[in-house]
Amino acid sequence: MTKALRSIDPALPRDRRPELVWYTSYGSNTHLGRLSAYLRGGRPPGAGRTYPGCRDPAPPARSLPVELNGVMYFATRSPVWRGGRAFYDPGADGRVLARAHLVSAEQFSDIAAQEMYREPGGDGGLDLTGVLTRGRAVLGDGRYETLVCAGQIDGLPALTFTAPWGMHDVPWLAPSLPYVRFLASGLLSAGAWDLPAVAEYVAACPGAEGRWSAAELTALLAPER
Repeated sequence: MTKALRSIDPALPRDRRPELVWYTSYGSNTHLGRLSAYLRGGRPPGAGRTYPGCRDPAPPARSLPVELNGVMYFATRSPVWRGGRAFYDPGADGRVLARAHLVSAEQFSDIAAQEMYREPGGDGGLDLTGVLTRGRAVLGDGRYETLVCAGQIDGLPALTFTAPWGMHDVPWLAPSLPYVRFLASGLLSAGAWDLPAVAEYVAACPGAEGRWSAAELTALLAPER
């Protein structure tokens, strides 16, 4: 049975210090096994990095399929995956397939810190006040050092992170096979999109287009069905 998509209310949440947030992943962390490396620590298959994990290693309380306004694209070479990384441009015209994980604000802070090559829990963790107040907070010029609040789900903020630049500001770069497998299989396992829809979506994203065809991705994901 296909799961229904949950809508994201674009209004910013009133609570500036929530205990729980929806970490809205559009990249490889759509895959729960991949996400567990950030939560519990470890090295996922195909990755070139071992992660320290969160202070609280508990799994998400829930995970929901959602769609974001904007575009996902692949750019900059990842030393972990040896190919392009997924980024989110909320100002572009399009839709992004994503998965919202219900985690604590502390866990989100620790996940984001690991993406930013920072120590989880350092200096008490990330301050989310700015992104919850303005919808966007640039914490540095690094690749995932810009926080974005897409709105709220059930009164709790839908948070993610991306680069400070837009999709047309950098050269696009195709993702590697292990990376694109995690991302696409994570979307497929969310239960809201079938195999053709996921394959066509990923294949059409800037950076993947022209390198990964929908047919190749379908063959890659067929065992996940």
